[in-house]
Amino acid sequence: MRPNPGEVLHFSEDPTIKRFIPHVAATSAETTPYVWAVDARNAPSYWFPRQCPRAMAWIRDSTTPDDRARLIGAGCGSRAHAIEYGWLDAMRTTTVYTYRFAATAFAPIASPGSDPHAMVATEPVTPLADPEPIGSLLACHEAAGIQLRLLPNLWPFWNEVIASSVGFSGIRLRNAIRHP
Repeated sequence: MRPNPGEVLHFSEDPTIKRFIPHVAATSAETTPYVWAVDARNAPSYWFPRQCPRAMAWIRDSTTPDDRARLIGAGCGSRAHAIEYGWLDAMRTTTVYTYRFAATAFAPIASPGSDPHAMVATEPVTPLADPEPIGSLLACHEAAGIQLRLLPNLWPFWNEVIASSVGFSGIRLRNAIRHP
């Protein structure tokens, strides 16, 4: 599930939202109220139940051959996502919906020195259409050629990823099993 040209997406388990109002998320370091969305590059990071902790890694121009082989895997595409075994049932059964918005209402947001990780709007926005269920979260990964790894604990993988040359993102890591 990716946005069409000129669109950004918001993923949610709630299919009843009619209008999105900027707010400060409880877990956000940002203090400005935003409506959050993602572009095509960042959409795969949200093919998960909302509270599911996930560690994601991808190839970038500066990725070394050793890091690619060690963390992504030879012949396994350019991106790997990892979750803990305890989240597999939720990955199989949770319905996630996508809301489509005109990209013109949004601007990219990024940490200093990094690529944009999201798109934000500072004014209320209305979806272009009713939300769409994205279908099987596992099938989304398969169709995109993204490895989905099941691990007993995310932290060993995460520690390797953040010390490497691959691109990475971790979402809801506070919900992962405690660091060993």
